[in-house]
Amino acid sequence: MQFHLNGFKPGNYQVPDAARKPYPNPPIVDLPRKVDVLIIGTGPAGLTMARQMAEFSDIKTCIVDMAPGPLLFGRADGISCRTIEIMEAFNSSEMVVKETYQLKQNTFWEPDAENPQNIKRTHKIADARAGLSEFTHGIVNQARLHELLIDGMANAIANLRPHYSRELVDLDIDESLTQDLDAFPITATFKRADEAGAGKVETVKARYIVGSDGGRSRVRKSLGISLEGDSANKAWGVMDILLNTDFPDIRVKSFIQSKDHGAVMTIPREGGYLCRFYVELDQIDKDKRASDMKLTEQDLIAKAQKIFHPYTLDVKEVAWWSIYSVGQRIADRFDNRPAGSSDDIVPRAFVAGDACHTHSPKGGWGLNTSLPDTFNLGWKMAAVLQGRSDPKLLSTYSTERRKVAQQLIDADRELSKLVATRPTAGEDAQESKVDTGKIEAFMKRQSGFVSGTSIEYFPSYICTGQENQHLATGYKIGQRFHSAEATRVADGRSQHLGHLVKADGRWRIFLFGGAVDPTKPASAAYQFIDFLANGTTSPVQKYTSNGSDVDAVIDTYAVFQQQDLSMHDLHGYLWPAKGKYGLRDYEKVFHAQDGNDVYDLRGIDRSNGCVVIVRPDQHIAAILPVTAHAELAGFFDEFMIQQK
Repeated sequence: MQFHLNGFKPGNYQVPDAARKPYPNPPIVDLPRKVDVLIIGTGPAGLTMARQMAEFSDIKTCIVDMAPGPLLFGRADGISCRTIEIMEAFNSSEMVVKETYQLKQNTFWEPDAENPQNIKRTHKIADARAGLSEFTHGIVNQARLHELLIDGMANAIANLRPHYSRELVDLDIDESLTQDLDAFPITATFKRADEAGAGKVETVKARYIVGSDGGRSRVRKSLGISLEGDSANKAWGVMDILLNTDFPDIRVKSFIQSKDHGAVMTIPREGGYLCRFYVELDQIDKDKRASDMKLTEQDLIAKAQKIFHPYTLDVKEVAWWSIYSVGQRIADRFDNRPAGSSDDIVPRAFVAGDACHTHSPKGGWGLNTSLPDTFNLGWKMAAVLQGRSDPKLLSTYSTERRKVAQQLIDADRELSKLVATRPTAGEDAQESKVDTGKIEAFMKRQSGFVSGTSIEYFPSYICTGQENQHLATGYKIGQRFHSAEATRVADGRSQHLGHLVKADGRWRIFLFGGAVDPTKPASAAYQFIDFLANGTTSPVQKYTSNGSDVDAVIDTYAVFQQQDLSMHDLHGYLWPAKGKYGLRDYEKVFHAQDGNDVYDLRGIDRSNGCVVIVRPDQHIAAILPVTAHAELAGFFDEFMIQQK
């Protein structure tokens, strides 16, 4: 798709340039007085949390922001493979894939050895993330991603919409009530920020609060949570521009180092014409901020023109620009519990996204770490609020996501040093030379982390069974369920298995059958399915409430090696009767594809098969032998609450 030919226009890219209009500010309605979940901030973390909560009609959610309306411009626009996988869980990946610029190549430029005042390409390589997912790392306006999440919220069963023009002025948590799950211990006070409501104060009571309100988070400060790490002392300029140039790699991601004027990183933007420039600036004096540097977009353009010599940059329009500082900080804790608290202490307030980890934007990790923060938290909070899981589950959010945030901080610190030609504080005062070979090696080494596909959670009661990893070596316990295609038995359709794991709060069990015919009652696969359907200790029987569909809590799929199966010859649990009419679901059974065999792709034991338990956030919780009925029951018994 191409757009922005005659100037940058924000809004829905499905609307032609000539007719596209910015998203309007919605009308202001009163805040609810009492909610289950209060979300502060409409960035990627806040909107993802709200999008998840919108799936549940019995959970009352409110999301609030100081801004007058939806985001229109710029900010973090890199969309990792993993983020698109999450958007697929919200049924929104198709539009992201259609509209994004897909990153396929990287080029590296250094001073020409024969004429050092000029730059010269050293090499061009394929992007290191290729093949890590069925999706490709891409670039799209963050505002467009926000729109897809907001539309999903509005169209979900809860019909949830953000409340804008509200400033959080006070947050109080009644500590005497935090361990009473029926109580509303949180009191948040807001001041209207719009002209019509100036001075009006509103108060909201909540069971839980999620602070996704940015690097200067008032929620974090109210909770007494500190940010730890390096202070910012290095400045970069960023701008999205429409330009004419004779630089040959303008539509390829490029790292460019000049001899005397610093470095630039370019990233092509969606639509075919727009391009993002990260321009290296100078050090910032101690106790100063990037905003104190009295620079304009024209200064950034002039600096870039010097770096690109002998190529010309004729900038026609600056769609958005900013100056930011490089600093890496992480919150000492991600919830309101005192440090060192046991999992038995129930957290009631959480921070997510930039509110608990800040860094530079060059690696494209901000949005792509913030959004998975609340994708991790959302399903856990829903399970606790609905009485399906023990509240100790909420404590795993901080444990799991703080590890990821620390990895992010470490990687960003390394990348920031690699792409800078001027030293940061505490380093040698002499100018350093960018080694593009080291940047290339870094990107290859960090490809799984940058793409989000190798993010792995610590072993715990919701990431266990490591002793069985050999049964499916390509499904790493703790990492996301790496999708692969299989053929649906009922109709022959090819289906990505990972796309079956939707963001609806349900657990998934994937049975990969062994060599024995699964239609035979004596086979391990048949016995496993019969246990789920009829066993007295079956988690499906224990944790699914009376009157609900059999897959309302735990959704089971089967993949077999045998090619000539008939649905009606399989155990009835695999084609269950559902809904008010008892209609049969024929979309739960698959067989491996010739030439694209999931057993080969994911290292699955062909003789014995295995069982893969997938969490509602698509991460693998456990791998078990097909015969491990008691172990399967014990896994869910650890944290789930029996239903009536």
